[in-house]
Amino acid sequence: MDVNLKGAVALVTGAAKGIGHATAQMLAKNGARVVVADIDEGLAKATAADLPGSIALKMDVSDEADVEAGIRQIEASLGRIDILINNAGLNTNSRVTIDQFPTHEWDRIMNVDLRGLFFVSRAVSQVMIRQKGGRIVNISSVLGVVPARLQCAFTAAKAGVVNLTRAMAIELAPHGIVVNCVAPGSTVTEGTEKVFYGGAAGLSEQTKRLLAHIPLGRPAHVDEIAHSILFFVAPESSYITGQTLSVDGGWSAGGFFRDF
Repeated sequence: MDVNLKGAVALVTGAAKGIGHATAQMLAKNGARVVVADIDEGLAKATAADLPGSIALKMDVSDEADVEAGIRQIEASLGRIDILINNAGLNTNSRVTIDQFPTHEWDRIMNVDLRGLFFVSRAVSQVMIRQKGGRIVNISSVLGVVPARLQCAFTAAKAGVVNLTRAMAIELAPHGIVVNCVAPGSTVTEGTEKVFYGGAAGLSEQTKRLLAHIPLGRPAHVDEIAHSILFFVAPESSYITGQTLSVDGGWSAGGFFRDF
């Protein structure tokens, strides 16, 4: 899909790898000047170096002061922010039921996945209001649409992103800002590739069970998620706001019930 984003300034959080990296590449390919924001400054710089006209920005989205300083820096150096992709996020390391779920892990997930998204959205929306327009795409998860066991913090945070998207959309619409959400399903990234394509031994039993619940029978590739994000920021998508698009191979359509 080709979209004319020439002249647009796009901020992508968590852009050094995975879905964020693929999205930054796709936005740049379609003409945007991308701010590659990530807590890992080295990887952010390496990513930005491969994208014409792009810059790297070290940003910890869970740090309110760091976010606000970063947005001021972008506005001062580039003059505007036309597109925001709220991609930075964490998953849980504690796969236990809620009666055993540790407070520190709950806070770690919420601080990035929901609180951090709020910090960035608040700061960027102030810039977009002054500009009288903009596009925001929040990255949730299929588990924000359909919950799963043993991931209560991640599920709660990503469900919060879905409803926060709706709230942002109705609040910012009078300023010409549209806000939408992409909810990816299982996606192959550098961190999950070995899990899905696990060498000579093939797929693990856990992975086979996971893939059995996806009607298309495979995980997504990062470019497939990036394409859905590109759709939302396209100039032609100007009348779509407050929506969540599940990009999950049919999982949330009921694939997890197909054997019953």
